[in-house]
Amino acid sequence: MALIECRFYSEVLGLSTSMTVILPQQTRTQIGLDNVTRGELHPTLYLLHGLSDDDSIWLRRTSIERYVASMGIAVVMPQVHRGFYTDMHQGGKYWTFISEELPALARSFFPLSGKREDNFVAGLSMGGYGAFKLGLRKPEMFAAAASLSGALDMAHHTLNWEDPAQKSEEYKRIFGEEDIAGTPEDLLWLLQELDRSPGPKPLLYQCCGTEDFLYQDNQVFRQACAETSLSLTYDEGPGEHEWGYWDAKIRDVLAWLPLSK
Repeated sequence: MALIECRFYSEVLGLSTSMTVILPQQTRTQIGLDNVTRGELHPTLYLLHGLSDDDSIWLRRTSIERYVASMGIAVVMPQVHRGFYTDMHQGGKYWTFISEELPALARSFFPLSGKREDNFVAGLSMGGYGAFKLGLRKPEMFAAAASLSGALDMAHHTLNWEDPAQKSEEYKRIFGEEDIAGTPEDLLWLLQELDRSPGPKPLLYQCCGTEDFLYQDNQVFRQACAETSLSLTYDEGPGEHEWGYWDAKIRDVLAWLPLSK
């Protein structure tokens, strides 16, 4: 595997930013890893970080590089700060960045496939929200989307966070002061809109620990998805909002990905 720490300029954000990228490399003599490639253009997993993290965190907290070595897929891990994968009301246009600019730039820098069937997205917590938003708003781009302990009911949280004094001002900067229910920032609304559309629909994977503070979010999303025709693989069990859980579950996500043979 090749590991690349890529620093580049974003026209959308108006600043220099970064992504961490894992690229497949076929090897014969490397000890301890079975490295393979699938072709000249690599299937790609966009792997999204949570609220307090950055583009290096999946590499630092899990063995993601080792887990994908035998799969022949690239992993692109972008930096979005605390932007919630959203065009902020006051701040950066992180939705436009993640959904348009980043994939185009990554494919211009690296040999990544642009085919829908070769592109997937996953993330944890805030990144779970971002992953499902990408899958539901850009179904023509992604064949599958996975959320690990995702913040999936943001329409509720922006109005009813447990500690409004701590969070309300930040959420106003991100989402504005209007209710986001029934807008493209609301995953539950996106589910309904996509279900009614005639276009392609991504496969969805969702997991959350039963002791996680976002467990109720995940129950709300699961029920909303059950009322649609979308395909959802759901997994729950003991677990909190922590890296031991996510290190285990990202392996389940990788095994679930609908990679072409």
